Amino acid sequence: MPPTHHPAAWDDPATRRAWAKLVTCAFLGQILWPAAWLGLLAWYVTMSMTWTLWLFFVPLLYSFYRAFLQPSYISWAFHARRLLRAYPWQVFEEPENGIGKVPGATAGDVWLSFPNPERQDEKLPMILKVHIRSMWWRRRLGRGYTTEKTKQIREVWFAGDPRFAAVIAVPGPCRFHVVQQRPTNERGVADLRGASPAALERARRAGVRLPDPNSATG
Repeated sequence: MPPTHHPAAWDDPATRRAWAKLVTCAFLGQILWPAAWLGLLAWYVTMSMTWTLWLFFVPLLYSFYRAFLQPSYISWAFHARRLLRAYPWQVFEEPENGIGKVPGATAGDVWLSFPNPERQDEKLPMILKVHIRSMWWRRRLGRGYTTEKTKQIREVWFAGDPRFAAVIAVPGPCRFHVVQQRPTNERGVADLRGASPAALERARRAGVRLPDPNSATG
């Protein structure tokens, strides 16, 4: 049964275990991907044959790419933890989703839609950016719920506020992914979207960048 009775998703032991696995993999990747890149480079230099570059080119390039990305995996994991500590899990059966055709989405962007906490009749789409982390979700969203693959997202766990940011997961929980509303100004600051003071305070605790409340008067 989904742990929706906890005041915060982080209070659920299964959620903490899943996050611990996530962050452990992130730290291991920070060690292993640079080591793999250096090892492949050293092997190529040791062999000292130009033609072998073609054998090593793709593994070298990919391991360098993953090594470059890995610090963002770690910061992403800790961002997820802040959201999980601030918001409870909610469960959505067959949430509305699609490909493109919502404000801010390009033709290939996928999105999930969740109700505004303060106006339940208003649905707010959250767009998943094109990234290696979102690949599992992108392969399943916007295609209905008729295949074995798409049925894996028939039930979505949600911890956050669709006006700002959230962690989505499938039952377990597993397949954590952080989704954020795209900022509406050039500073990368979230739109307030009519949120109450309590909602704004909770969003700040969860690490969401919001306008300075004193900026209008200062």
